Amino acid sequence: MVKILIADDHIIVRKGLKQIISETSDMVVADEASNGQEVLDKVRKNGFDMILLDISMPGRTGLDILRELKTEKPKLPILVLSMYPEEQYAVRVLRAGASGYLTKESAPEELIAAIRKVSLGKKYVTPSVAERLAFDLDVDSEKPLHETLSDREYQVLCLIASGKTVGEIADKLSLSAKTISTYRARILEKMNMKNNAELTHYAIQHKLVE
Repeated sequence: MVKILIADDHIIVRKGLKQIISETSDMVVADEASNGQEVLDKVRKNGFDMILLDISMPGRTGLDILRELKTEKPKLPILVLSMYPEEQYAVRVLRAGASGYLTKESAPEELIAAIRKVSLGKKYVTPSVAERLAFDLDVDSEKPLHETLSDREYQVLCLIASGKTVGEIADKLSLSAKTISTYRARILEKMNMKNNAELTHYAIQHKLVE
């Protein structure tokens, strides 16, 4: 029996996942967490066979939590389930140590198949992500500018490009507006751009936002 910890800040999502998993005989939802710190606390106290992790939670990001979990429990399989399209985060979370990446639009059958594969210590990637990973391994390919950003900078870039203001981004990430402005300045410098319009154009061009 695969014991799963579901980590998502939306109770409706957790209930939906629990319902899908309850219809199988070889896995069970052993516990739930609604934020990153709760995930860390529960993993430290209990034994789980794998984690279903949302990367967009209040406070510390799922990417931060993922990196910390992989440091503390390197063998614990983590399947990232996100509302963001694959183009935005799949390669980044796999590089950070995730065992797989699925969007929340995936069919229940695909979710169950991914859980089974990941719980066996294998990786779960869709064909499009596999292709992107292969492209990234090509030593002759030039690294895109957004790949030079830290995880937090990348997250701020995506939020700026989706039309969020500094204040809205600060609220979403539980950071101060001053900190977000600092991240924005760093992003502009690293990407050699002058304003939000250029960042947004770049993000759309590279399919980082829908």
